[in-house]
Amino acid sequence: MEIRMPESSSKPVLVTCGLPYANGKAHIGHLRTYVPADIFVRSLRKEGRDVTFVCGSDTHGTPIVVNAEELGITPKELVEVYHKHFDETFKQLGVYFDAFGTTDDPENHNRTLDIVNRLIEKDYVYPKTIEIAYCPKCNRFLPDRYVEGSCPHCGEIARGDECDQGCGKHLEPGELLNPVCTICGGPAEYRQQEHFFFKLSNFSDYLMDYLSNDLGGTINARNYALGWVRQGLTDWCITRNLEWGVKFPGHDDLVVYVWVDAPIGYIAFTEEWAAKAGDSWEKYWKNEGEIVHFIGGDITYHHCIFWPAMLKGADYSAPTAVVASGMVKIEDKKFSKSRGNVVWVGEDYLDHGFHPDLLRYYLASYTSHTKELNFSWRVLQEKINTELVAVLGNFLYRTMLFAFKNYGEVPEGEVEPEVREEIEKALKEVKTAMAEYEFKKAVDSAMSLASFGNIYFQSHEPWSLIKQDKAACGQVLYNCLHLAKALCLIFEPVTPESMETAWKELGQEGDLHTTMYDDTLVPLKVGTKLAKPKILFTKLEDDRIEEMEEIANQRVKAADAKKTAGKGNGKEPAKSEGMEPAEEAKQAEKTGEAAKPAEEGKEKLPTIEYEDFAKLDIRVGKVLLAEPVKKSKKLIRVEVDIGEEKPRQLVAGLASYYAPEELVGKSVIVLANLKPAKLCGVESNGMMLAADNCADNIVATLMPDKEIKPGSRIR
Repeated sequence: MEIRMPESSSKPVLVTCGLPYANGKAHIGHLRTYVPADIFVRSLRKEGRDVTFVCGSDTHGTPIVVNAEELGITPKELVEVYHKHFDETFKQLGVYFDAFGTTDDPENHNRTLDIVNRLIEKDYVYPKTIEIAYCPKCNRFLPDRYVEGSCPHCGEIARGDECDQGCGKHLEPGELLNPVCTICGGPAEYRQQEHFFFKLSNFSDYLMDYLSNDLGGTINARNYALGWVRQGLTDWCITRNLEWGVKFPGHDDLVVYVWVDAPIGYIAFTEEWAAKAGDSWEKYWKNEGEIVHFIGGDITYHHCIFWPAMLKGADYSAPTAVVASGMVKIEDKKFSKSRGNVVWVGEDYLDHGFHPDLLRYYLASYTSHTKELNFSWRVLQEKINTELVAVLGNFLYRTMLFAFKNYGEVPEGEVEPEVREEIEKALKEVKTAMAEYEFKKAVDSAMSLASFGNIYFQSHEPWSLIKQDKAACGQVLYNCLHLAKALCLIFEPVTPESMETAWKELGQEGDLHTTMYDDTLVPLKVGTKLAKPKILFTKLEDDRIEEMEEIANQRVKAADAKKTAGKGNGKEPAKSEGMEPAEEAKQAEKTGEAAKPAEEGKEKLPTIEYEDFAKLDIRVGKVLLAEPVKKSKKLIRVEVDIGEEKPRQLVAGLASYYAPEELVGKSVIVLANLKPAKLCGVESNGMMLAADNCADNIVATLMPDKEIKPGSRIR
């Protein structure tokens, strides 16, 4: 994997993490970002770098407003609960930020207004009247997750600002097809309203150069962003119809889009740190300091395109590196809270007494940071038992216990050249891997040093040597203890609490967490008193793992039952986040996402006049050609004879139910006067009608029961 690192190693470094959304509890997917970032920060500090580590809660946007409305509390009250939860959870996992604020802090409101006003002054923001989804029943405009419909690009169900189920494209207000209000489940309509746009298209050349030549980090982030820039950028609507958020200058009825003020939080949190530390936030955001963003791969577009363009336009420093992680699976299944495929950090891990360092080790050592990570209780058990317990823990315990029992202190000795070379080799490999954001490589190199220690101890047989020559045995033990010291320093970024325990048992003075990597080569002080060691890592037994697997299985079954019950009632159930509500008196497990619209065909629709029906041009058609749409797994392009001079091109979402060749020659029913739409770049001029039974996953096209001429009208 290509890695691009900053040229300088003397500049101050600001490290940030993608902001956790203050609308639900922490799960394993969150930690895919925060633990590696914390490991990186700890490693940089061990190299003597000037590092600041900031993060905070993302507190604005429609999901928080929706959830607060359902709970009968204010968005601010909801945010306070989950902000505190994330702050405490991170600390339990050994992730310590220099500042952990919220995007509703005064600093972020002020900094957002400063940047937006700067963009307005430089003519990068302009007003435009656009169509916004509006629910006549709820009597409100529907920003983002208040509205769902069909993606105009791929045809999948999408929310107002993103095609989250299909192609993943960012969607602007008014782009959704067939909009539905997620509050009442009723059809929405489009109404005109003035909003404000950022001239993102003006920054295409800048972004192409920036991404190609200046941005460091992982190649997956750069390549993804470059692909979007090459396709062409469109201007970006940066206002929404909400009361909760940062007010857009001069318009109390509008707030800035959450993806404007959320990344600006990085600057605001740096300001909060600087105010407490008596330092400068400008050294990062106005000067030459390095800025490294650790993010999930799903928010690459925002951090590599929107964010640097805004910063450039407002005369702030752009990020020097974006480190994007791979996605997370649970037991080889797609991560999904609604389907029960989730592991909650609190109730599933910490509350069951699992040590935080075990999870940190798993997340760092399972695979390359940019690849997909699969969380499995059995794999966790295997890695802990065969690596942490059998290799690292075994070496540290047997070395320190033998030395404590037979010497009680660090015996006379010198570091042998072979031992020194192995430490130097491991340290070099670890530093290189950390600089490349390859945390698995770093852990593997560190574990190789522990394996060397076990081999060294075993081959010298100190249990026999002490009976023959205690001084010679002391020399062997001195080298083993020196290796133990080196391992404490090298493993500290990954398993900080466990290594701190071992460090103290070695009688080392000073704070392990602030001791430099270079101290690995400083000889141990002879005569240093040793403490009786504890077993640092214990085996995860089968019964504990079976218990956790059963909890996971029951959660999946409960989610399936809830989903089935919801379908039986004619609507999808709210998605369970596995969270406690802001007030315990409220119902448990409120959703953190907008409710899905009622299943089509189940909702009672209004009675219509014949004139309404007469507006529909419904005809019999004959399928002449059918083929897959290249950019979609669910769409088929068909050409249908409906009695016109040329066949009509349609795009139908039937690939999951019909092979294209099955449709050729069939007589079908077509709505001919539907407004044309593009799906995955292919224009559809009408709609093939079909019936569905979602509960049984059955979809069938409508067909006449007798042979009838193409173009015949249905009346």
